[in-house]
Amino acid sequence: MLYRDAMAFFFTSDTHFGDARRIRVDKRPFKSIGEHDAALIARWNAVVGPDDDVYHLGDFAVTMDATAVESWLAALNGRKHLIIGNNDSPAVTASKTWASISHYAELVIDNRFLVLCHYPFRTWHRSAKGAIDIHGHSHGKLKELPRQYDVGIDVFDYRPVSLAEILASRRRGKKAMIVKKVVAATPTKTPRKVAKKTIKPVKKRPAKKK
Repeated sequence: MLYRDAMAFFFTSDTHFGDARRIRVDKRPFKSIGEHDAALIARWNAVVGPDDDVYHLGDFAVTMDATAVESWLAALNGRKHLIIGNNDSPAVTASKTWASISHYAELVIDNRFLVLCHYPFRTWHRSAKGAIDIHGHSHGKLKELPRQYDVGIDVFDYRPVSLAEILASRRRGKKAMIVKKVVAATPTKTPRKVAKKTIKPVKKRPAKKK
């Protein structure tokens, strides 16, 4: 278990550098994978300083191109820690640039106990005592439990976020909000009584006598 200063600590997940499929699957607002990767790097560096720590909770990149992986890591500010995701290639996990690599971690930041894993848990260590579950993997599409947060870029404006931002958030992703609004605006039952009043039966006219 590690104790850290919350002022210089960030979380993110599911960047999927070099993976053009995510633009279509997650409806990310970029025209090409090159634009996607450049935007993620710029947004990362806009909030993370060279001496800050960033925990990346998995799915950094799928590619087997080790040169590309090292290029992306070198372009990103901060000391980078990897919590391995299901799509991280051997080229990602073999990089010596990571300050640490693990499948699971526990941290105490600002007197809060954090449980970190790529996957969301149904329950987790000390969950009954206020521990917070921070995860990725679900791309903002999971209905989460209390004190459970998806820190993927699809949830938090394509950038890393601090613990304070995570705890202050009242939503579970833009996509979840959009779906909720659409469902709320759609009637669940047909107003049968109104239909009966507005649809009048057609009366047959009596046949004319010859």
